Amino acid sequence: MNSTLASQVCGTHSAAQSSRNGRSDLYRTYLLFGAPGSGKGTQGKALGTVPRFYHCACGHVFRSIDTRTKLGQAFIYYSGRGELVPDELSLELWKESILGAVETHRFKPELDTLVLDGIPRNLKQAQLMESRIEVLRIFHLSCPERSTLVERLKKRALKDNRLDDANDSVIRKRLETYEMETKPVLGYYDPALIHEIDATRSPARVLWEILGVITGSGPWENPGRNHRPELRKLHRMRSYIE
Repeated sequence: MNSTLASQVCGTHSAAQSSRNGRSDLYRTYLLFGAPGSGKGTQGKALGTVPRFYHCACGHVFRSIDTRTKLGQAFIYYSGRGELVPDELSLELWKESILGAVETHRFKPELDTLVLDGIPRNLKQAQLMESRIEVLRIFHLSCPERSTLVERLKKRALKDNRLDDANDSVIRKRLETYEMETKPVLGYYDPALIHEIDATRSPARVLWEILGVITGSGPWENPGRNHRPELRKLHRMRSYIE
């Protein structure tokens, strides 16, 4: 398999998806953005527990690939050789996952807001996703102290029994890749959409700040009876943290 064949696989899948989905509107989306170890996965899972929010983690999408499909085989072809998976292929896998969630009614685009972490990973992916998502807000979980990220990644690797990922050189490579390829994505979006958050604080405090931005309410304000139920639940979550 080569890049031409991968493009053919993606093109065939896109045509089939278009006829099955039949939707041209954009998914309302919050992006969780940050370096490995910044906690975006933790925050995504927390938001995903709130009604009318659907969390999609790029890492989970790749780990749950059906290798019997053409897309799955194409992904294995590249990743199994240690090569970068083409952006078009990564996006097709992501779209397939979202479509599956729509078809099984886990994600209802007309009602739900999408929460993404781990994607887009580079500028090209951000450009390709413009036709699929409407970015409402980007939460940048910032952690300038690399030592903090390294410590977090080591603890996570040991907890998940992924000893190779606890290696200093592996961690250093991941962080360098983020700085070179992923962090520049922030410059692609309107600065007004980006909300900076100190990721060195506790997960609860980070979640508190995210919920405050989403609800548009201050620490002591109540959304009131006329607000949507999911926003009222968000406010209750904030009160627990406070």
